[in-house]
Amino acid sequence: MAKFRRRTCIILSLFILFIFSLMMGLKMLRPNKATFGDPFGLELLPVLHQQTRLGKSFDSQNNDKINSETNNKNLKSVEITMKPSKASEPYLEELQPLNYYLHVFYYSWYGNPQFDGKYIHWNHPILKHWDPRLIKNYPQGKHSPPDDIGSSFYPELGIYSSRDPSVIETHMKQMYSASIGVLALSWYPPGTNDENGENTDDLVPTILDKAHKYNLKVTFHIEPYSNRDDQNMYKNVKYIIDKYGNHPAFYRYKTKTGNALPMFYIYDSYITKPEKWANLLTTTGSQSIRNSPYDGLFIALLVESKHRYDILQGGFDGIYTYFATNGFTYGSSYENWVRLKFFCDQFNLLFIPSVGPGYIDTSIRPWNAQNTRNRISGKYYETALGAALHAHPSVISITSFNEWHEGTQIEKAIPKRTSNTVYLDYRPHKPSLYLELTRKWSEKYGKERATYALDQKLPVS
Repeated sequence: MAKFRRRTCIILSLFILFIFSLMMGLKMLRPNKATFGDPFGLELLPVLHQQTRLGKSFDSQNNDKINSETNNKNLKSVEITMKPSKASEPYLEELQPLNYYLHVFYYSWYGNPQFDGKYIHWNHPILKHWDPRLIKNYPQGKHSPPDDIGSSFYPELGIYSSRDPSVIETHMKQMYSASIGVLALSWYPPGTNDENGENTDDLVPTILDKAHKYNLKVTFHIEPYSNRDDQNMYKNVKYIIDKYGNHPAFYRYKTKTGNALPMFYIYDSYITKPEKWANLLTTTGSQSIRNSPYDGLFIALLVESKHRYDILQGGFDGIYTYFATNGFTYGSSYENWVRLKFFCDQFNLLFIPSVGPGYIDTSIRPWNAQNTRNRISGKYYETALGAALHAHPSVISITSFNEWHEGTQIEKAIPKRTSNTVYLDYRPHKPSLYLELTRKWSEKYGKERATYALDQKLPVS
């Protein structure tokens, strides 16, 4: 009997030891930094891990409810669409501070069936030649996604929707990685839109929230909506400032006098007569916005040399050049930037040259090949940035983050081949090439601007 008890005790002790060893082994498998609230293996999901590490406190509770999507669907889109690359995306905490004098033009007009019920902008029509005699010489119709899109490049994120919260998040992360401080959001007033898209003003709150999470700021790039004039511009500027002006991500530029004012880029400003702009932008104008709660810095697009004097007459606060095509217009030609800066200094205007990585719009304008600008593996971009720095500008703008139709994007693109199309890409470099070049030049610009800003009495913080 005693022998039986001894054997039972030995077996029980061995069983307890086995259970204890098993528990210790499982504990060793658990990530060291995990807390009881973290899902097991969180570090194996780079996107979710980075979101948690950066903190979710900046996001509004409604951030991820844009299209009444469930959390499961959002997680699915992160899993399938974003496909982050550890090799091409630097850790955020290793980067230099953002440069708030470096702006990038951003477009939120893309749609897909998952989020929008249809493709938007990816199926861009092929635009006809202005000469009826030449129309038959070029393709006609519309693009047919997902394999056939209105772009010569193909995005790493696939044919995304600008309404997908995970896409907005990834875009902000890419801008952050490039040390860009401000995104200039393409904007149409509620109830209006471009001829190939839909209104996206309802996306602005989410874009602001996501931007704030990465310390980015948002300014507005006001598009030439139908019948734009001094009266409805006053109403629309008032709308933007009243609705979004108190958000911490809303951008304000500190002027030489110490005032912090909103900035508005006005695309195709030259199509409105300077007398109309003067009504809005001069102190004596009939619709004057000056010295009111809705005053701001209004930046006109300069295309031709003669536009300089229309811009002065209209009461604008500065000029930008937008087009990423050296030699295409007077304003986009690098050789004119020092002269334009001198002109702006004479009349106390901000000079904001626009640089871009290249240009190709033949997917939607097949007759416009003469304006293609080859990227030359980043050399075209770096030449433009060097020319901009040489002019000692107040701000530099980048055309663009994601204008895929015109091939000016710095967003990540990937190689893709279909039965009918071979898309361009950034090889032999990584998809992040233009983000990395932007970061390099952002840091260089920040240092150089600090040296000449004192002489020009420009703001430095």
